Amino acid sequence: MFYNFLLFFVYVFSFIYSLFNKKARDFIKKRLFQNFSDLKGNYIWFHMSSVGEVNLSEPIVNKFLSENKHKILITVMTDTGYKLAKEKYKDKLDIYYFPLDNIFVIKKILKKINLKKLILVETEIWPNLISETYKHSSISIINGRISDKSFNSYKKISWFLKELLNKITYFIMQTEIDSKRIIELGAVKERVFNFGNLKFNIQLQNYSAEELNELKEKFDIGDKKVFVAGSTRDGEEELILEVFSKLENYKLFIAPRHLERVSKIKSLINSDEYSLWSDYSKDKNIIIVDKMGILRKLYALSDIAFVGGTLVDVGGHSLLEPLFYMKFPIFGKFTQNVREISKEIIKREIGYKVNNIDEFVEAIKKIENRVDNNKEIANFFEENNKVCDKTFEIIIDII
Repeated sequence: MFYNFLLFFVYVFSFIYSLFNKKARDFIKKRLFQNFSDLKGNYIWFHMSSVGEVNLSEPIVNKFLSENKHKILITVMTDTGYKLAKEKYKDKLDIYYFPLDNIFVIKKILKKINLKKLILVETEIWPNLISETYKHSSISIINGRISDKSFNSYKKISWFLKELLNKITYFIMQTEIDSKRIIELGAVKERVFNFGNLKFNIQLQNYSAEELNELKEKFDIGDKKVFVAGSTRDGEEELILEVFSKLENYKLFIAPRHLERVSKIKSLINSDEYSLWSDYSKDKNIIIVDKMGILRKLYALSDIAFVGGTLVDVGGHSLLEPLFYMKFPIFGKFTQNVREISKEIIKREIGYKVNNIDEFVEAIKKIENRVDNNKEIANFFEENNKVCDKTFEIIIDII
């Protein structure tokens, strides 16, 4: 009741704010005012946050689809996750935005369906979702992770979390640290398993040589090398631009994590030195990507791939994406969100962690001089895919 009391005031404030902000208004409308009329029958409900979780859960979703016993409901938080899920599954299952833990909307969904399982992908702990679905079905967390920041926050409300966590049937966590943390927060030890990071199993779109050559021609790349700075965050572009100033014969593509920051990035560069992706001008060596859904193709095209959110204290974005396209990722020291994969990358020497501009430039030189033809990256994926395939089978048996 206390949680919903607080949530009520959040809704009130959000509704008032949305009267003056179209983006906020659209956000609320998409999530709280959806049409659930098509929902009917036996369901397995997957809830996830965004793109990464949509990708990693695909083998499990497809397994349940192939059994054809129950319908599948997927809820996601972000627009990018929703778009990817729609593209990936088309009309095979039901996809909605997560209704912001609104107890009335969740009850409405549960009245329309006969829920068999709720599967939370990564640690999506929503009190109303868990409390209401607990009355109808089992609840499992897969690929669970608790960051340092989240753990410190959760500890402050562990008295509240313990009762909530006791309603969850299985916790399938990424690491031993994650397992220990969820137990310390109140999870029953016997329900906690550690199966590694399922994000190591990744299948992305492949791009043909023809597609990549078209991109080269469009942006006049010629004999220049391509430096891609992906998912950059505030404070990183300045460093990227300084690194770029020390390179010769390169084109730089800056793809910010959030497009609303494009104007800020433009202000860092002289107007005669850059071009926007959407309005490219010839002979510009810096391109600011002002469109969503481009980054993976750029990673496939790149010679040098930097993964953002790591030079500033954000925690890092997907290091697996450039690896999938056989590129050696460069990243900073802030890797708390991608801790395990960053350790594996350093151990196998298939990427470079840098602490400053000089180390960044040195890492680029090392990549330029590598002659191992990406064999270690290929070995990494082969080994981890085998492990993940077996892990998915075990998880499906458990949940």
